[in-house]
Amino acid sequence: MKRSAGFTLIEIMIVVVILGILAAIVVPSYQSYVIRSNRSEAQALLSDAAAREERFFTQNNSYVTSTTNIANLGISAASRTGLYTLAIAPGTATDGGYLLTATPQRAPQTNDDECETLTLNAVGTRGSSGTGSTESCWH
Repeated sequence: MKRSAGFTLIEIMIVVVILGILAAIVVPSYQSYVIRSNRSEAQALLSDAAAREERFFTQNNSYVTSTTNIANLGISAASRTGLYTLAIAPGTATDGGYLLTATPQRAPQTNDDECETLTLNAVGTRGSSGTGSTESCWH
C-alpha cells in the first residue's frame, strides 16, 4: 500500500487552534505595551513645556498660562506624533504659576484607561487621571 505524504485535516485544525490561542494571549499584551510606551511621548511633551516655561519666566518674569499663547514658548500644542495635545492653565497659589496637561487625541492612547491625562505643574508635581496610580503613569 502506498503511503501519502502531507498533512491531515485534523493536524491543520490543531495548528489553527494553537495559533488562535497564542494570538488571544499575545495581541492584548502587545497593545498594552504600546500604550505604556507611548506615555513617554506625553511625559516628554510636558517636561519640554515645563523647561520652556521656566526659560520664559526668566526672560519675562511671568509664565504662559493659556493654551492660546503656547507659541510664546516656541512649541506646538501637539506632541511629536500627534498622540497628545498640550494644554496650559494658570496655577494655584500652592502649585506655582502654571499647570500643564497632556491629553490623548487618537488611538491607541485614547484607549488608555489607566492614565487618561498626565499633568505637571510649576513646582514639579506630577499628576494623572484614570484608574492607575500617578506613580505607575509616570514610570
